[in-house]
Amino acid sequence: MAAATTSRAFLYSHYYRSLPFFFPPLSTVSRLPTVRRNKLRNPIILSTVKCFQSLSGRPNVVEILEERGLLESITSEHLRQSCSDPNLPPLKIYCGFDPTAESLHLGNLIGIVVLSWFQRCGHHPVALIGGATARVGDPSGKSLERPELDLDTLSRNTSGITNTITRILGGISISNNYDWWKDVRLLEFLKDVGRYARLGSMIAKESVKKRLESEQGMSYTEFTYQLLQGYDFLHLFRNEGVSVQIGGSDQWGNITAGTELIRKILRVDAAAYGLTFPLLLKSDGTKFGKSEDGAIWLSPSMLSPYKLYQYLFSVPDVDVVRFLKILTFLDMDDIKQLESEMERPGYLPNTAQRRLAEEVTRFVHGQDGLDEALKATEAMRPGADTKLDWNAIKAISEDVPSCSFPYHEVLDLSILDLSVSSGLLDSKSAARRLLKQGGLYLNNSKVDSENKRIEPEDIVDGKLLLLSAGKKNKVLVQISDT
Repeated sequence: MAAATTSRAFLYSHYYRSLPFFFPPLSTVSRLPTVRRNKLRNPIILSTVKCFQSLSGRPNVVEILEERGLLESITSEHLRQSCSDPNLPPLKIYCGFDPTAESLHLGNLIGIVVLSWFQRCGHHPVALIGGATARVGDPSGKSLERPELDLDTLSRNTSGITNTITRILGGISISNNYDWWKDVRLLEFLKDVGRYARLGSMIAKESVKKRLESEQGMSYTEFTYQLLQGYDFLHLFRNEGVSVQIGGSDQWGNITAGTELIRKILRVDAAAYGLTFPLLLKSDGTKFGKSEDGAIWLSPSMLSPYKLYQYLFSVPDVDVVRFLKILTFLDMDDIKQLESEMERPGYLPNTAQRRLAEEVTRFVHGQDGLDEALKATEAMRPGADTKLDWNAIKAISEDVPSCSFPYHEVLDLSILDLSVSSGLLDSKSAARRLLKQGGLYLNNSKVDSENKRIEPEDIVDGKLLLLSAGKKNKVLVQISDT
């Protein structure tokens, strides 16, 4: 029965591509239940899923996501069967990204990872750029209305995000919802789509309730966002055969708005599905993907591969195993092995973090980006044997505090004076104390004498010096000719 239902769902999604914008009124239809995933799943359904998986040769992506902690909710258990049913073609899945910045950030990476899992399991991912919805602003998780973006900014952001997605996922299908929204007329939309939206359920959405109860309230523009996103799903379902929308757990209301529109307007049950994944949070409940300097961007023009690698390398032990499951494609047995090793005597600290940083940096920036990050990491490590050169430092020069001095001012300058004038340390007494403790480094070599002065051979390629106070605090001293 389930297989027959999903077969009909697939046929409906292709049949309704040809429908015009106007839809006839609904006759009475049975309600498609929107159910969140329970911890205790139906054993009969599970056994059926395993049969489908073994017969189709296509891995069950929903089961994979669940095992790795990437499944928060699904609108119907039928999705489990349809994603591996040998009688059905691969699914088309989409995730939306509003171009509110020039780059996606680490929090967006989960959506890209989930799209990639569907892709790896033989399905067809679609990335939707919200060129239209970004003009409205998604209120989900926001206490204030988003600032309005001008057209030039939207265009620049759209280009940046498109480049990021293409670089990471390759030649997947990328659409922009402005392509269809620009032709929609308000009166037609209200007549043909708005009549099926119920204010009670729209107001009941968690993102709306919180804003309505706040002092700032919510504008009508923001209130309509869920209907706009719902229509995006309807459009992609009808015109492109996209039957699954994925998003973060805060998108549940917007996603179900789409499945409801499809059910009511196209008069089909169990035809469109929603799937949400957890937000990227640390164990203390704070967002993972934010640093003291701001967001951890995925574009190399806004954050170097080295900086991304370093951020991931600093993940605490309590979070690293979960992030290995969520953000990487490592085999679960390999992750369990790393977790087991962390509990054993003799475990080399940060081994798991190093693997996380390597896997994610490679996924986001490719092997060349990882090689750049590893070379820079080694070059910046106090006590490292790697010989410093300009090329090794140039790639990360924007990620390390720096200052500039003329050559003649630096030559023969005391290392203690340079440590203070460069801003590395506050006083000569602090520099002297750190030197005696063995924590002051020049070009990764430990400074042993407070009488050390800068010599011509200390200046790397005639262009810079690298000062370090311990392992983390560094300053690049750039040398000018005058």
